[in-house]
Amino acid sequence: MRVILATPRGFCAGVNMAIESLDLAIRAFGIPIYVFHEIVHNRHVVQSFRDRGVVFVGSLHKVPVGATLLYSAHGVSPEVRQIASQRRLQTIDATCPLVTKVHTEAIRFAQEGYQVILIGHEGHDEVIGTIGEAPESIQLVENLEDVDQLEMPSDARIAYLTQTTLSVDDAERIVARLRQRFPRIVGPPREDICYATQNRQLAVRKLASEADVALVLGSQNSSNSRRLRELAAECGTPAYLIDGVENINAKWLEGRQTVLVTAGASAPETVVQQCLDHLRSQYDATIEHRIVRDENVRFSLPRNLLEITKKSEMP
Repeated sequence: MRVILATPRGFCAGVNMAIESLDLAIRAFGIPIYVFHEIVHNRHVVQSFRDRGVVFVGSLHKVPVGATLLYSAHGVSPEVRQIASQRRLQTIDATCPLVTKVHTEAIRFAQEGYQVILIGHEGHDEVIGTIGEAPESIQLVENLEDVDQLEMPSDARIAYLTQTTLSVDDAERIVARLRQRFPRIVGPPREDICYATQNRQLAVRKLASEADVALVLGSQNSSNSRRLRELAAECGTPAYLIDGVENINAKWLEGRQTVLVTAGASAPETVVQQCLDHLRSQYDATIEHRIVRDENVRFSLPRNLLEITKKSEMP
């Protein structure tokens, strides 16, 4: 068996920053530490922190007054921040800067009197947080049909934004339809879909046609991981989204000579290597590293966390 190992894959700068922030917070404050929603959308990462005593919550009312709370990489709404303040929580904001950029754009457009069309997936943590910035001014669309059903006053000022982890192709199709319906619509100065999402999709788009089957490491609730599986399938390659080696079905690999392996932006490299070890031991696989694009992005840790840890003179 030949395995094409895609690069870039796995953790992006935002995920690295969020995980490093939580790890540092544990060392600085001890356990328990509370996190609003999952730190990132990956079962292995979340479970590893649970094993260390981190408590993930969906409601701040489950967090004791005065406790330490970390916001996940997906961001939160102003309402959540207000509740945290009322409960005197010591908060650490590990929101990805690229998500913060979308929040800032939503606020700016709303203040300037625009009706904002947010392209994204209903119920996703990032989408909930973004809409929360200006709920009276933002409408969500998920597909072309939603765009066709939009009703706007003829004199409305309209802008669009996108969730950072969308399929680039899907987002472009939806933006094109929005421009058809609303020729004067405006968008952000720079596209919102994050560099890591675009790079991982580019790698799959370039490499999937060379493979008989694709394995995408990532959890089912990871939007960017699901897009990678869908993109491989659109390229004509059977593709499977798996949390880890334990999910590999031998039937998927029967008669397959070339396997593409990649990972979503929230999937740890350890699960990738476990998958490769399995393919080597069971199928005598040789690994071919394919670099489609270099990544050298790094985000700074939250300022208040750095200040606190500096004062404590942690090793």
